Amino acid sequence: MVAGDGRGGERWNTLSSKMIYSGNVFSVHEKTCQAPDGRQGLFSLIKVRDWAVVVPILGRGSQAQFLMVRQYRHGSDNPSLEFPGGIVENDEAPEKAAAREMAEETGYLPGTLLHAGSVYPNPAIQGNRYHVYVALDPYPAVERNLDEHEIVDADLYPAREILNSMGEGELSHALMCTAVFLTEKCLARNGLPALRSL
Repeated sequence: MVAGDGRGGERWNTLSSKMIYSGNVFSVHEKTCQAPDGRQGLFSLIKVRDWAVVVPILGRGSQAQFLMVRQYRHGSDNPSLEFPGGIVENDEAPEKAAAREMAEETGYLPGTLLHAGSVYPNPAIQGNRYHVYVALDPYPAVERNLDEHEIVDADLYPAREILNSMGEGELSHALMCTAVFLTEKCLARNGLPALRSL
């Protein structure tokens, strides 16, 4: 071990917890916790439901395309080019949420839906999970059904161009970068052509 005494992963005890804010998307809580060595601290947490995103891939090889959505994001005050996704509703399975969000935002349904992985978006202050799915050969099938405050454009983009630009400009959404990483692992696990070989 380079530094520490081996107790870095030990659980802290929660002594008290209270909600200090509740909004339509998340709530903020403050917890007083005690460390394994006896120290106490006050910590702020954001409670939000799980999220699901789907990476729709049409075609194979050099002809492969991503089905993506563009929308303005209030946090960054900028447009963002993303894969379809959103909140997992209460009592909804994450894979159902992923397929539902893709249908609502693009009008497409998945041909084959694969689970790419689930991660914590920010375990320092959030306990929710981010579920990533891959939709192979999605097809147009339904009318879009956007939420009241959504203005969303959906279009097809060459996968090669998206991969080369991921992490820049409109493709700066960290969770979309994560989705690409997990998608590549998923494709390899299932014996499918890697995105990086496009």
